[in-house]
Amino acid sequence: MAATSLLLLGLGLAPLIAGNFHLGVAVPMVLGAGGLWLAWQWQAVRRWRAAAPWRRWLWRAGWSALAAWTASVVGLWMMIAGMGFEPQATPRVAAMVVLGSGTQDGHPRAPLALRLDTAAELAAAQPDAIVAVSGGVDFGEKESEGIIMARYLAANHGLRQSAVVVEEVSTSTELNLALTRPLLEQRGVDLNQPIAVVTSDFHLWRALRIAKRQGYVQPVGVGAPTPLIIRFNVWLREYFAVASSWALGEW
Repeated sequence: MAATSLLLLGLGLAPLIAGNFHLGVAVPMVLGAGGLWLAWQWQAVRRWRAAAPWRRWLWRAGWSALAAWTASVVGLWMMIAGMGFEPQATPRVAAMVVLGSGTQDGHPRAPLALRLDTAAELAAAQPDAIVAVSGGVDFGEKESEGIIMARYLAANHGLRQSAVVVEEVSTSTELNLALTRPLLEQRGVDLNQPIAVVTSDFHLWRALRIAKRQGYVQPVGVGAPTPLIIRFNVWLREYFAVASSWALGEW
């Protein structure tokens, strides 16, 4: 138990030190800290548990709930793993929508840079496809994700910034897709045509479901890799994001 708890604590601390904090970071830290305390106080907990039948029942119920939750997390991960096309293998699309993720000091954070690199590969393979980037202004930033994304594509991949469709108001996946839709239509893109949704691998399953709800008839998922240091945490955060999207009726 102590070893597992230390591992969970480490999985939370690593991205926290790198400047990331969200549920996918907080949950393993809380579980790790709780497990270490339990290992330290094991004998006292055993005495507390043995003092009354209801305490033994509560102990078993707590571990059963944790096991059921863990199984549900693993089940979702198995369902979303391996989704999406590689850029070179993506079927012909009329356009691509690159979903925002996060910026810092006027530059894309690592997950967003990987989404943009993946989109650039797709654009090189399908030069006729219209490229759209989507994202509003992050906390503490002066420019929108959309502007920063377009600039990154121009500077790092030679895509003319003026040729990229930029949406710069949205603050969620649902709004990314909803607010980009009229911009694509203004460029002559029919939403009945195949349109690529470029996002991180863990995010594709939810993004494609939301895209269909937003009127994209044939969304095609193109998955970008996730940096190893935050992979566990963002996949865990996606579990809560899926639950939130379902509760809010986004898909």
